Amino acid sequence: MTERPGRDEKPLYEAIIDAQKLAFAPFSFHAALALRELGILEALADCRPDGLTAERIAELTRVPVYGVKVLLESGVVSDLVALEGDHFRIRQLGMLVLRDPMTRVNMDFTADVCYRGVAHLRETVMTGKPAGLSELGPWNTIYEGLTQLQPKAQQSWLAFDHYYSDPMFPAALPKVFTDKPKRLLDVGANTGKFAIACLNHDPQVNVTLLDFPGQLEIARQAIVAEGHSARATYHPIDFLDASIEFPPGQDAIWMSQFLDCFGEDEIVSILERARRALSPQGRIYIVETYWDNQQHAAARYVLAMTSLYFACLANGNSKMYSSAAMRTCVQRAGLEIERELERFSASHTMFVCR
Repeated sequence: MTERPGRDEKPLYEAIIDAQKLAFAPFSFHAALALRELGILEALADCRPDGLTAERIAELTRVPVYGVKVLLESGVVSDLVALEGDHFRIRQLGMLVLRDPMTRVNMDFTADVCYRGVAHLRETVMTGKPAGLSELGPWNTIYEGLTQLQPKAQQSWLAFDHYYSDPMFPAALPKVFTDKPKRLLDVGANTGKFAIACLNHDPQVNVTLLDFPGQLEIARQAIVAEGHSARATYHPIDFLDASIEFPPGQDAIWMSQFLDCFGEDEIVSILERARRALSPQGRIYIVETYWDNQQHAAARYVLAMTSLYFACLANGNSKMYSSAAMRTCVQRAGLEIERELERFSASHTMFVCR
C-alpha cells in the first residue's frame, strides 16, 4: 500500500502500528496489569538506572523466569520497559502505570468493574440496556447494586468515583456557601463525603442526603463517626421514579457528577423536581466534567471511555455530556443558569441555576 496520508492523518506505517495496538489492546492491558501487580515494574523502578536481567527479576519477585520474560517482552513493545543488552529498565510509561494515581485508578476501575461487561457493548448500543451489568450482578442499574458488589470491584468503583470528585470540594464549598444556605440537599450523596465537607464547613447548615438506602446507610455511619448526626437527615429514593418529589424548602441543592448517570429525559425530570424543592431564593449547583470543556487530551479520552461504562454497566442510556447538552436539559426543566464557572477546579464546570 502506498496511499499518502490525508490532512491531519498520520503516515500509513504509523496508523498500521496503531491498528495492531487496538487489535491486541486486551493483551497489552492485562500484561501491563500483571507487570504492576506481580512486582516486576516495582523491581525495575527500585534499580534505576542500571536495570535488571530477567533472571534477577525472577529471583526478586518469585515469578517463574518464563513468565517474567513473556511479560517483559510485551512490555518492551508496549514502551513500558526498555531492553539494553540483557538488562531491562523501566521507561516513563512504565513509571506512570506503576505510580501515577490517575493511571492506577483508571486501570483498577477498568479491570475490576468494566472489563468483562464492556464486551457486551454491541448489544448495549442496539438495545439501550446495560447488557454488561449481568457480569456484576442481577440489577437493573449498577446504582442499585453498589453496596452488593464484590469487595474488589466496590473498592475500585469508589476509588474511581472519589478520585474525580473529592479534590474539587475545597474550591466548590466557598461558592456554594456564599449565600449562607441553612438547608442543603445533597442529591446522589453516595458515601456522604460532600455532606460531611459541608457540615464541617458551616456549623449552621443542615444537610439532607438523597440516594438509594444502601448508600445512605454507608453515609450515615460516616456522618455519625464525624459527630454530625443532629444536622443530617436521610431521604431514600429511586431517582427514576418521577412521582417521588424531593424534600421541599431547600436553600441549596448540590448535584456533583450525578446527572451524567442518567439519560436526558431523566435529567430533565430530576431537575424539575429539584426546581420544585427550592426555596424562593434557593439555587441548584450542577458540577460536571464536560467532555467538550477540557484542556487536556488525556481528560477528553478518559471521559469518552467513561461513557462506555455508563452504557454497558451503569444504566444503558447515560454518558459524559457536553456542556451544550446539559444547558438544554437545564432550560427544558424551567431553570435559568445564573452563572457558569468553567474549570473552576481542574476539569470541573459548575452551573449555578435559579
